[in-house]
Amino acid sequence: MFDELMSKAAELRAHGQIFAFAVVVRCDPPISGKPGDKAIIDAEGKISGWIGGGCSQPLVIKEALKAIADGSPRLVRISPGATNGAKGGVVDYTMTCHSGGSLDIYIEPIFSKPHIAIFGRSAVALALARLGKAIGFEISICAEGMKQEDCPEAGIVLPDLDADLKHITPQTFVVVATQGEHDEQALEKATATSAPYIAFVASKQKTQAVMQSLKEQGWTPERLRRIVAPAGLPIGAVLPEEIAVSILAQVVEVSRNRSKPAPLLPPAIETTDAIDPVCGMKVNIAKTKYKSELGGSTTYFCCARCQQTFEQSPDTYTATRVSA
Repeated sequence: MFDELMSKAAELRAHGQIFAFAVVVRCDPPISGKPGDKAIIDAEGKISGWIGGGCSQPLVIKEALKAIADGSPRLVRISPGATNGAKGGVVDYTMTCHSGGSLDIYIEPIFSKPHIAIFGRSAVALALARLGKAIGFEISICAEGMKQEDCPEAGIVLPDLDADLKHITPQTFVVVATQGEHDEQALEKATATSAPYIAFVASKQKTQAVMQSLKEQGWTPERLRRIVAPAGLPIGAVLPEEIAVSILAQVVEVSRNRSKPAPLLPPAIETTDAIDPVCGMKVNIAKTKYKSELGGSTTYFCCARCQQTFEQSPDTYTATRVSA
């Protein structure tokens, strides 16, 4: 299981995807999860591995998605005596299953190494590759006729602007440093990706001319606004290395000031939930398979036992739906 999880983690990181790693650190039996049990939860809420079943799994998935969204690890406690809140650094949930045990689960979001994708073979492009690699960024470069020996810092070298750009993800920072070589083509390729930051290395005058040309070609204002131009912070940079420093400073500023990596997540992680009327647990409507149709309305449950209990005496319970 450990090898499978490590392979899964490596696969997700290789594709620039974020995920959360969950591990059971403590338990009070009787409970199905045991210390050392591990799982990976991806940004869509799909779980691989094992950290317990029943009530535990949906709560761990919920907190894992929150960890991905806010970038912070958390310790989750699921126990019969919980108060359903956060106290002393622990996120507390009530164990609503009938096992009666408790679990402590540590959840940590995992982000891929930051990546700068460079278009162009200019002096600024090569300086950016060198300095970016030096401070820990993954580097890729795309330019006509580019070879690996031209930019040894780059992990990916693409010699053609028509190449597949699948390596550019929502965690990639794109810098177009073509400086007169296929500027508009490179910008078109860059803005077709999901990158959150696309910078164009050019003077103010050149920037205005290129933006006007793109506008005349029918580019929408929304697409044009995705381009940061001129690239970099205004530090008075002149030399290629100085311009590269200004761009790296801006990349760091953007990455640190993005309050949450929510754009990296699917548009509807927090779907509408329902309250299981038997145990009171919040149930994800989109994922549960336990539900009953009665009187023209649907009631959702966390497990088969709650569903059976409800169907034996439905008048005893009142189902309330709430928004996540």
